[in-house]
Amino acid sequence: MTAPKVIDIESIYKTYKNEGLETEVLKGISISVDEGDYISIIGPSGAGKSTLMTILGCLGQATSGTYRLDGEEVGQLNDRQLSRIRNEKIGFVFQAFHLLPGVSAFDNVMMPLVYCNKTPKGADERVERALDRVGLGHRMGHTPGQLSGGEQQRVTIARSLINDPKIILADEPTGNLDSKNGAEIMTTFDQLNSEGRTIIVITHDTVVAEHARRILTLRDGQIVSDRVNETFQKS
Repeated sequence: MTAPKVIDIESIYKTYKNEGLETEVLKGISISVDEGDYISIIGPSGAGKSTLMTILGCLGQATSGTYRLDGEEVGQLNDRQLSRIRNEKIGFVFQAFHLLPGVSAFDNVMMPLVYCNKTPKGADERVERALDRVGLGHRMGHTPGQLSGGEQQRVTIARSLINDPKIILADEPTGNLDSKNGAEIMTTFDQLNSEGRTIIVITHDTVVAEHARRILTLRDGQIVSDRVNETFQKS
């Protein structure tokens, strides 16, 4: 039985205009992502990875093309509708963590629930479970300044899980970490995928990319390779 598609983008183009000059960054990108898939998107600086991440994460719109997320066409949605999609469907993990300084890990993970129209019943328990899931149940009262880089990134992963999203979208998740902490973070993603979570990792690091089942190579705004990783083993 074929898994349902959570992402289906066709012929995505993105052009930036600045002082009369046009720069075409994405040039006809088409990608389908099945539910439960594990994908890495790799490419050199300037390949268009950040722009593609912005579109996949509903943080910006393509110039042309179609994008269906969990069956919904998102290309024509307004900012408020895109915000709803992001909060309900996508969990984000960024290189720079984006944690609130001086605020506990517990409250940082709680933040996406605060953005809901109504904080759901059992919110505290959900936060505790998310932090336990990444091995930080004993650190939930600590602020980012009291946590190591690897622990801070695990807080961001817990935060990404709090609304039970369809997709975890990770942008250079190991970029600010040493190799040991980076490997631990990727092991966490491996485990989440083994539990059925759809994972998309954007990276320039071939070691990170090799964790995924499917590896897409982006160069000069185009997908130049889309291959199944023969060494992939589900955790």
